[in-house]
Amino acid sequence: MRKLALLAVGMVFVASSAFAFHCPTDMKQIDEALKSTKVSGAKLDEAKKLRADGEASHKAGKHQDSIDALHKALTILGVAIVK
Repeated sequence: MRKLALLAVGMVFVASSAFAFHCPTDMKQIDEALKSTKVSGAKLDEAKKLRADGEASHKAGKHQDSIDALHKALTILGVAIVK
């Protein structure tokens, strides 16, 4: 039972670390897409805000919130999400 509990804690740690490393990749994809996007107006503003929110969440350690915001920005920009 104790081994199972340790395994579960280890899996949670590995999963959260994986999310942490995924955020910078998403931010880089957004930055590249912003250089050549045909999206404009309110949609572009929304994508930029989501990118900023994603970075702030990443820095705060809220990686799922970060990924959610960054993936919304990628979708607006028409970029395929790499998982």
